[in-house]
Amino acid sequence: MLALDTMRSLADRGEVIALEAGQVLFKAGDVGESMYGILEGSIRLTWLDDLGHEGHEDIPCGHVFGAGALVMEGHQRLGTATATVDSRLIEMNRDKFLFAVQESPMFAIQLLASVDERLRDLKQAEL
Repeated sequence: MLALDTMRSLADRGEVIALEAGQVLFKAGDVGESMYGILEGSIRLTWLDDLGHEGHEDIPCGHVFGAGALVMEGHQRLGTATATVDSRLIEMNRDKFLFAVQESPMFAIQLLASVDERLRDLKQAEL
């Protein structure tokens, strides 16, 4: 997968975050300035809907999450991100993301495809 290859290449030059199973990366309401790519493991995003019911999404290796932080000033996280297993992530601030897109324009297309796939999966789960 191109996106995972690009993230691994960036990880060789950047900061990798290691999380143990059950460890929280961020909580709903936290202000975020970075998105994260999953190099190994998986992350569960949990949130409360308008009725107070908990929802969740399990995000596998090769996908990204938290992209809203790159496009909105003072972005508040909508959910809590918790490692479901021991995981390794790359943190991408806006500059690192733009560098990745410049180096590999297909990275942006792969990320859009990933987000679309995840949204479709969530929509199917609602039905």
